Amino acid sequence: MEYIIMFLIGVCATTLGTLAGGGGLISLPAMLLLGVPVHSAIGANKVSNTVSSFSSFYYLIKKKTITLKESVWLVPVSLTGGITGGLIASAIPEEQMYLVVSVLLLFAFVTSFIGKQGFTGQEPLRISKKSVAGLYSIGIYDGMFGPGQGTLMLYLFSYLNISYIRAIGFVRLATFSSCFGAAATYILSGDIIWPLTIALLLGSVTGAQTGVRIAEKLNPKYVKPILRGVTVLLLVQILWNRFFS
Repeated sequence: MEYIIMFLIGVCATTLGTLAGGGGLISLPAMLLLGVPVHSAIGANKVSNTVSSFSSFYYLIKKKTITLKESVWLVPVSLTGGITGGLIASAIPEEQMYLVVSVLLLFAFVTSFIGKQGFTGQEPLRISKKSVAGLYSIGIYDGMFGPGQGTLMLYLFSYLNISYIRAIGFVRLATFSSCFGAAATYILSGDIIWPLTIALLLGSVTGAQTGVRIAEKLNPKYVKPILRGVTVLLLVQILWNRFFS
């Protein structure tokens, strides 16, 4: 039964994560509520996101919505950030990690109110100080924890005047890169519980393919209110479970 639950968590979290970012705001608290150790839960997220992110990116590449030529530079920037963040997270004791998780959940929720652009721009993706610095910083955050990473990246690409569906493609490539680096550190540290991780991974791939197809038709303004409401509920759940259960 727990494998089915993990699969469904992956489907729901990655569908939402593809559309508006913040899928980890569902998957990580849900895994912690199921009793998965915090480092193992984060590691499972990284492994599953590595595969599911690439699957949705590949879908948009095949449809020529984005090109590899304009986006390939995202890989080393996000990969370096993910490795940096993963190394930082692995050095934090589990008890302290719960506090970090709670603080970063709150931070991710607050940032969901930042960025009012409507993703209506049609600018190409260019290498600049702002784009590189923004992606590297978000990569560190993703490697260290992750929930809200996709949302932050969508805001960044919106600021760079990138259209919504193209922004999703770039976010998924950047997520793949940073998660690949972070996943490697968690695997090497022995934190991965493979049966649960594989169940989450299969659900995440399903959710990624569902989400990217919905995103082609969906106006992002409908996603933000849902994301914020779910974030509040999950933050309350994890804090209650940690301090009052």
